Amino acid sequence: MNFTRKTQSMRIGFYGAAQMVTGSKHLITLEDGTNILLDCGLFQGAGPATEALNQAFGFDAAKVNYVILSHAHIDHSGLLPKLVKEGFTGKIYCTAPTRALAGILLMDSANIQKHATQHTANGKEEVPSDPFYDTDDVKATLPLFEVLEYNAWQTLQPGVEVMLTDAGHLLGSAAVHLKITEDGITQQVTFSGDIGRYRHPLLCPPQEFPQADYIILESTYGSSLHDPLFSATDELMKLIQHTCMRKKGKLVIPAFSLGRTQELLVHLKQLTLEKRLADIPVIVDSPLSLAATEIFAEYSDCLNDRLATLSENGDSPFDFPNLHWTRCVEDSLKIKGITEPAIIIASSGMADAGRIRHHIADTIEDRNNTILLVGYCSPASLGGQLLSGEKIVTINGQDYEVAANIASISSMSAHGDYDNLCQFLSCQKSSGVKKLFLVHGEQKVQEEFQKKLLNKGFADVHIPALNEVCSLSSPVAV
Repeated sequence: MNFTRKTQSMRIGFYGAAQMVTGSKHLITLEDGTNILLDCGLFQGAGPATEALNQAFGFDAAKVNYVILSHAHIDHSGLLPKLVKEGFTGKIYCTAPTRALAGILLMDSANIQKHATQHTANGKEEVPSDPFYDTDDVKATLPLFEVLEYNAWQTLQPGVEVMLTDAGHLLGSAAVHLKITEDGITQQVTFSGDIGRYRHPLLCPPQEFPQADYIILESTYGSSLHDPLFSATDELMKLIQHTCMRKKGKLVIPAFSLGRTQELLVHLKQLTLEKRLADIPVIVDSPLSLAATEIFAEYSDCLNDRLATLSENGDSPFDFPNLHWTRCVEDSLKIKGITEPAIIIASSGMADAGRIRHHIADTIEDRNNTILLVGYCSPASLGGQLLSGEKIVTINGQDYEVAANIASISSMSAHGDYDNLCQFLSCQKSSGVKKLFLVHGEQKVQEEFQKKLLNKGFADVHIPALNEVCSLSSPVAV
């Protein structure tokens, strides 16, 4: 039998989270012109380039037939209303918790854009560019969501099936599996979404999945390992003792409203149950976090066994004495007047936007306070600058001296490390994977991870550049 190389028309375009960790957008184009978009995320934390990155998709929104959303985080869902605004009319497939979380998150994003301000070098405010979308665009987007259950193949159209499996990263998060048949040949494409940790304090572990021909894999922590003996609960307690009990200061924690805030509440709940937290107020300054936490409680059956059992017994994993939620701007403004020790949690996690910037500005010049970073921060973000040891930072157009203690708990990340990513791949025969694409990671990390995967037997591991389009070609018998 002779083999010649027939160029298959199926291709993947990488329009976000390519050699960076935000803006997830991967467009699969089939032989018949069908376009399937995996995620439609907002770029974040890229400094001055962020707005330009979010202005243009790099493809025609009106020609996208389906969107499959891995999870609700804004860097994966945040440009869906812009996609609709520019002509998308198809369905958006995801799990039920993702639909619920995305609804509140997208509306919040539209409101933030409406009220956003920019600052010049001398601190004066200037009018920002037009928002990417508004609340009306969000309202037009939400009816397009279609719920899929885990572990069940669904036909999108003849020759195209989709299945979601639990990715263990966020409530409702999923790895996406597409079974695509063209010219009598069936191939499976798997998109990992974001992979969680196998021993997560909130969630169930990532699930195994069928053999794939092509895999699009996140790589955020592809070159590092989380400390297996590290206890986030104990480390958090040490910082509370140091800052709030000894120095009588404030512990200020930037945390994303979805996932990280709920994880922090679970750790603080544990400290309360162990009677270690003492009489220290915990203030969550985020109405969005409150709405998200209510959704987490509603879908408690998606949490890990310990928390699901706690909920079944009528005890919320996210509530404890001395927990206070702000419900309006006036509540938020009152926090500045608090003089006693307190724990303040607000978004965003990179400290690039949101109410947390005001709390950091109010506390950063006092040596008795601690600013605690509990997740990945891009180098250009305020959180990244603090982690890198900057002595002067600019917040809302004003310079501040960094006198407060800067701490981090990187092992609290909801992203799996190198071992977790390899465990996710362990259900695959490496020889059966034609090509593995690394996305959602910094380039240096990806290059290290690429070498490790090649050593594990994956023959072709590619790191796509932003806007790169890759053909999924293979030899075909003729």
